[in-house]
Amino acid sequence: MNQSRVLLAVLLVASSLTASAATLVCPDLSGAAQVNACPMEEELKYTYNGFCSDAAKAYANQTDSCLRYEDYRAMKNVALWESKDGVFDAYVSCDKPAAEVKMLRSTGMRVEKLGKLTKLVCSYPGGVTFTYRTKGACRVDGAQASCD
Repeated sequence: MNQSRVLLAVLLVASSLTASAATLVCPDLSGAAQVNACPMEEELKYTYNGFCSDAAKAYANQTDSCLRYEDYRAMKNVALWESKDGVFDAYVSCDKPAAEVKMLRSTGMRVEKLGKLTKLVCSYPGGVTFTYRTKGACRVDGAQASCD
């Protein structure tokens, strides 16, 4: 091959790598799976006493979760879930049965910026949100998003 053909091939490969954009839709949760176990009640009570005791105050001035055990439990009684393809993830309340989570249907999609990180957030009923994270840019168009 001559040099101009090699240069053209390199430029085509480079442009295809930089110009590729992924089209994403909110995941169908029927294929989602819980990744880790829910904390046991004894563990929640133990960590509540440790984090929220008068001596520890790990969450002092950061959250109201230490006012009542029920608030702390609602915040910490969660498990990590992933979409079937592993692209989106969420922390879902362990009080919500898995069968109920798998029946949820997306109600919307939005983009959030957090420094250099872009989050594509899919909302579901009951405050459940599955998130895709990237350093690229995302744009929402109706029920789908395009991310670089």
